[in-house]
Amino acid sequence: MHLLKTRGDSSVQDLSDALGITEMAVRRHLQTLERDGLVSVTITRRSVGRPAYRYALTERAEELFPRNYAQLTLDLLEELEELGGAETVERVFAGRRDKLEARLKDRLQGKTLRDKVAELAAIQSSSGYMADWEEDGDGFLLHEYNCPIAAIAGRYRQACRCELNLFESLLDAEVVRTECLAEGGMRCTYAIRVRRGEASGTAPQAGPASATS
Repeated sequence: MHLLKTRGDSSVQDLSDALGITEMAVRRHLQTLERDGLVSVTITRRSVGRPAYRYALTERAEELFPRNYAQLTLDLLEELEELGGAETVERVFAGRRDKLEARLKDRLQGKTLRDKVAELAAIQSSSGYMADWEEDGDGFLLHEYNCPIAAIAGRYRQACRCELNLFESLLDAEVVRTECLAEGGMRCTYAIRVRRGEASGTAPQAGPASATS
């Protein structure tokens, strides 16, 4: 993978010569990488001889190489804070929250609170938060075991507040954070309760939904 990253698309012979191993061994490695979605192959038909096979990294493979998005984001936020003050940073996070709400609200529209919590856990897991949920005596608990923006949330707690506000709006429920990764917790946990005076859910349940925890 390092060779493909530094040299670009390569043939089996190119990789065999660079690594000092047989072409058969290279093919075994490439088959495994292709199976895992890390390498793609391009076939070029030639007028004479066998087709040419060249291998390149996929977008998925690119994610395995070092990146420094968190530091870049922190630098940009600090620059905004210096230029416009804390209020500007607050507006940036609020704008992100509003965009996420607009993007996600249709996925939760018309569901019971139970189904909303399950859908929100799935959404968060797909975004790298390793989320699951469970029912408790008073409502539901949503757990996030990873925070992809931990470095940012540790410096700018607006990120945590905006996530809480987002969950309240999407779920149309009372949401309280009881544990927080940014504060040294083992996970972020949200206690979710039906708003006082409201019945559980916003629509009849279509069928049973099981918690993922």
